[in-house]
Amino acid sequence: MDFTPTEEQQAARELAARIFGDLSTHERLAAAGTGTDAELWKALCAAGLPEAVEETGLLGLVLLAEEQGRTTAQVPFTASLVYGLLAVARHGTEEQRARLLPGLRDGTTVVTGAFPAGQGHAAVRADGGGRLTGTVPWVPWLRDATHVLVPDEARALWLVRTADAGPVEAVELTAPWSAGRLVLAGAPAERLGRATGPEAEAERGAGGAEGAGADSGPYEDVLAAARIAFAGLQAGVCAGSLARAVAYTSVREQFGRPLSSHQAVQLRAADAHMDTESIRVTAYEAAWRHDRALPAAEHALTAAWWASEAGKRVVHAGQHLHGGMGADLDHPVHRHFLWGRQLDAYLGCGTELLAELGNLLAEPSKGDLA
Repeated sequence: MDFTPTEEQQAARELAARIFGDLSTHERLAAAGTGTDAELWKALCAAGLPEAVEETGLLGLVLLAEEQGRTTAQVPFTASLVYGLLAVARHGTEEQRARLLPGLRDGTTVVTGAFPAGQGHAAVRADGGGRLTGTVPWVPWLRDATHVLVPDEARALWLVRTADAGPVEAVELTAPWSAGRLVLAGAPAERLGRATGPEAEAERGAGGAEGAGADSGPYEDVLAAARIAFAGLQAGVCAGSLARAVAYTSVREQFGRPLSSHQAVQLRAADAHMDTESIRVTAYEAAWRHDRALPAAEHALTAAWWASEAGKRVVHAGQHLHGGMGADLDHPVHRHFLWGRQLDAYLGCGTELLAELGNLLAEPSKGDLA
């Protein structure tokens, strides 16, 4: 396998790095508070980056998500592309793709997902008429979304317009992700890839390809893609935190010499670098396999575990290497700390992910070893 980016992927990554670097500055982030940077979102979409992901695949999205994480850019970029553009492109009907993809490409349609990637499907019920009932305590970027992708108890995927879900109650998370509480009380929904109504209900009841008893299907595919994409986001968050720590310790002096010359600092930074590379390479491998339609569930869980466990270590190290400055809530490195901890919570704690991975490995017929 070769994770070297193609010319198209590299060009998209360089363009994303330039836009994120120019517009997602510490000053602009401070001014945005907990809100989303609408100007940055428009710039990313005007540059054609969402549309480019259709060509560059999930690995291309991981590369772009890294650049978002590196600057902790406050836009629903990774969420909308993995839960919206890629999910619709891979699993939508021809009519759904024709209707939804143009808006997802130009940013007028923003989709988020109503299931934390490490906590299984939401407790949402769908009736025979395609109406959903249930509550999801927090959904990232819900306050910015026009649609939300919701899995039901049978693991079918439904698109709900946020306008049909009722008023969105703001939820403040560790990171400023414009989250909200999703309350569905018979909200009309559109099943992704299948018709709604009694026919779809009969298919689920019969244990169709996308039903609760299926080994794989759109739900599993989107869940794996989300884990991989958000692991890529965490790789960028960690890389950004480490870069700030290296820059700070190179100029901050103690006992007449830079902090970076002390062995303890070097070892802590080296451990953080190895952890960051582990997140990156496992995310790359999982995305590479996913793009080639190879079994990737185990690899997605592995990437998520590294992003959760190693990500925590890296952002803590980033703050620690800043010494007293790391305790300053207004310092740029603190934002990386908040994002790293939020991604840890979103992907699921390490023990949960390892338990799920162990169950998958124990049943080869349902895992990548089949």
